[in-house]
Amino acid sequence: MKRIDERDTMFARMNYKKGTPQYEDYYKRNKDKKEIDDDIRSRPQICGEGTATYSPVNSPIAVANFRFLGNITNLVEGEINPDKVEANAEDMTKKIKGLAKYYGAKLVGIAKMEEYHYYSHRGRRDEVYGQEVEAKHPYGIVFAIEMDKNMINRAPQVSEVIETSKAYVDAAIIGMLLSYYIRELGYDARNHMDGNYLVVAPLVARDAGIGDIGRKGIIITREYGSRVRLGVVTTDIPLIPDERIDFGLEEFCKICKRCVRTCPGRAIPPGDPVEIDGIKRWQIKQEDCYKMWRSLGTDCGICISSCPFSQGIDLELIDRIKGSKEVIEEILEEHDKKYGIRPYIKDPPDWIK
Repeated sequence: MKRIDERDTMFARMNYKKGTPQYEDYYKRNKDKKEIDDDIRSRPQICGEGTATYSPVNSPIAVANFRFLGNITNLVEGEINPDKVEANAEDMTKKIKGLAKYYGAKLVGIAKMEEYHYYSHRGRRDEVYGQEVEAKHPYGIVFAIEMDKNMINRAPQVSEVIETSKAYVDAAIIGMLLSYYIRELGYDARNHMDGNYLVVAPLVARDAGIGDIGRKGIIITREYGSRVRLGVVTTDIPLIPDERIDFGLEEFCKICKRCVRTCPGRAIPPGDPVEIDGIKRWQIKQEDCYKMWRSLGTDCGICISSCPFSQGIDLELIDRIKGSKEVIEEILEEHDKKYGIRPYIKDPPDWIK
């Protein structure tokens, strides 16, 4: 697979300010993106005044979460204890997975890190813009944080962005604790967290057996659907990698299309996967998706809540999805009976009102 350049992601592009070296360099090389980016950049910020969901009291909850993440991002790397402990791969794998779950992760897997798991260049932070990313660690510990179903089913209200931002905080803290522990044992470890990734987390999660990547371009797990946020710690401590899983998600997504039907930005492709950079897959229109975020004032989340996997599917049924159109249609019929067009809780929790 071709490595992804972080400079091309919407989160990086929205950081480029007119007149800065980053802005001039990026749009000199990507003239076709300048007009749409300038238009989106001129709109209100997510959680900002002027958006559809803005609340002067509740929106700052999410803003505070992201500000906290920004304040701890410099802690992702650190000093390594010179007194290295001898580590057995099997024992260490069991211990790390157990520790991650003890700290609050719901799912944990180990990936054998490949070049394509890493960004080719950094782009989200001004001080490292354009820096080549070294794919140096052989293992990736990836874990999933479950997001509260009732909060996500309030998408795209403020409740949704409060929950997603909290999950990013939870993932960052677990990653910090794991990376600090591994460095204390005398091995290198780096926490990859919101605002400071060197890796493409969904690709690492897929290859670690956490789930698979569906039509909307994010990880979908058997247990929680896409109602998760991911954390990754890369390391050189000896570990045993997990295997990638195939539970028939591509077949399911080809038939389902609930995310296509409910996406307010029409950003999710309705057709079959197509070949992109040598890989057959789906790719959302990230500009249309992010533009909707800046209008709504939250990171939307409608595609997450509308996914039947996010609402819970019996694991025995999931095990029968692969190669069975009848099982998929049975799941979708039951989902539509229960939720209609999509699950939606209109009223916010009492403590947010």
